[in-house]
Amino acid sequence: MEVKMVQTIINRSDVPLDTRDLEMCQCVFDEVRSDAKVAKDSEEAERIAAITIELYRQGVRSPDHLKVMVEAARGLIAPREK
Repeated sequence: MEVKMVQTIINRSDVPLDTRDLEMCQCVFDEVRSDAKVAKDSEEAERIAAITIELYRQGVRSPDHLKVMVEAARGLIAPREK
């Protein structure tokens, strides 16, 4: 009788965030929200938080890159002057 082993690949987005992950996401969220002058208890703040967590789960680990990507996703980056 042949036994087949099933290899399970765990998607990074399925792994729970630990304290360090959450602290980093919180810092990025606070900075983006503050820079955009968004109230902490607003729907926009909830969207910023959700985008921050989702991008982090997708592998964006640099706080600077995460901030830029969250701002871009929410249209919070001011256009460059020519």
